[in-house]
Amino acid sequence: MRLAAIATAAAALFAAVTIASTAAEGVRPVLSVKTRSIEASLTIDPQLKAYPELYAGLLAEGKREVEKWRRSADEDRKATPDAFTDGRRYAFERSYTQSSAIGRYVSIDRDDYLNSGGAHPNSENNSILWDTVLKKRISIRPFFRETAPNGSTLTKLATAIRASLAEQKKQRGADNIDPNTDTELANVQPDLLKMGAVTLARSTDPARSAGLNFHFSPYAVGSYAEGPYDVFVPWESFKDDLSPDDIALFGGVRPKADEDKD
Repeated sequence: MRLAAIATAAAALFAAVTIASTAAEGVRPVLSVKTRSIEASLTIDPQLKAYPELYAGLLAEGKREVEKWRRSADEDRKATPDAFTDGRRYAFERSYTQSSAIGRYVSIDRDDYLNSGGAHPNSENNSILWDTVLKKRISIRPFFRETAPNGSTLTKLATAIRASLAEQKKQRGADNIDPNTDTELANVQPDLLKMGAVTLARSTDPARSAGLNFHFSPYAVGSYAEGPYDVFVPWESFKDDLSPDDIALFGGVRPKADEDKD
């Protein structure tokens, strides 16, 4: 089946899953706003209350984002009131979900959903890596011996990510995807800012990580209809690049339950 044949169905399914994700988890929003212009919510995984500084930061950040979109919706309603007739309003949802807690590091998925009355809603997948000892957000940079743009470590990771994305695109119906020349996959570069949102993957050894998960929003490496992409890179593929202090952080294999989510 070609990608064009499944685009509409994929888009509809993705939108439905995005909207229903919070309800499916059974987690009540910590903040809900409903005005003539917008209906918005903020949801934070209750597990994250175990890290007070992190939780407080997420709550403050989420409130700012909700307020930003409330103001934007109010301004748009004043400018184009016809777009808000018959009870129509914008919708915005932000959720923070703990994806793993390994050693001193907590990985959080940050997902945004926005419907501002366009051709389709917009969704963004991002991530946060929290160091519970330093009590701050970090990148994966400290895990490796070197992380220079276009250096050996990030080149290896970017190559693995593009190869996985190419295979996933083929599974979704695309033809003739070359990970080295495809223009959409060229968005993945050997640069920490151009490799998607990253989290530590869970492992069969609960004290270790099985590797790295890279998350890509719709539009990042394909059309909106393709939906988001998630890539798992096993730790064995980059073990020689790990810093001496962080080799012990990785081990085991990815749980089958996590594989089945792909």
